[in-house]
Amino acid sequence: MEVKEVIVVEGKCDTLAIRRAVPTAQTIETNGSALNKETLDLIEKAASTRGVIVFTDPDYPGRRIRALIEERVPSVKHAFLTKEETISHRTKYKSIGIEHASPEAIREALEAVYTVSEPAEEVSQAALVELGLIGHPDARERREQLAERLKIGYVNGKGLKKRLAMFRITEEEVRLAMNEVEENEK
Repeated sequence: MEVKEVIVVEGKCDTLAIRRAVPTAQTIETNGSALNKETLDLIEKAASTRGVIVFTDPDYPGRRIRALIEERVPSVKHAFLTKEETISHRTKYKSIGIEHASPEAIREALEAVYTVSEPAEEVSQAALVELGLIGHPDARERREQLAERLKIGYVNGKGLKKRLAMFRITEEEVRLAMNEVEENEK
């Protein structure tokens, strides 16, 4: 696998994990949530010359970094891993991070990148309710399964419509993904 874009990660351990998965990959590190103007300038330059894939941890700081970068450089692409794919079980304290993901999971996420675009027609609220993604006792779990299936990163009920629209995911695609989820449950 070859990745032509520069991959933005949070730290050095993330860079090492990316290079285990894709030895030729190049990264820019944000130094965690200490994202500064110089790093944003560097990301903006990389986006204009090679393209950028934002690949941050699936936690609040990772989402915050992702949003700050996207605000400054709207053309970035996004790669996502689930919390389960990024949990370290090596110590009694579980930590979450790209650095804990397997090379296979990293490659799969990089093969399924999304480009932010102008929002498409939104999936209707009624469809999200009908599919049990909001207003359902198991809605959180169902959203997690949908996010994993579509490789879009977990979002809460309020953010789901926006994320689907941002990546131009149609109602038909959501229905197909949820059918696959339900088939796997049987």
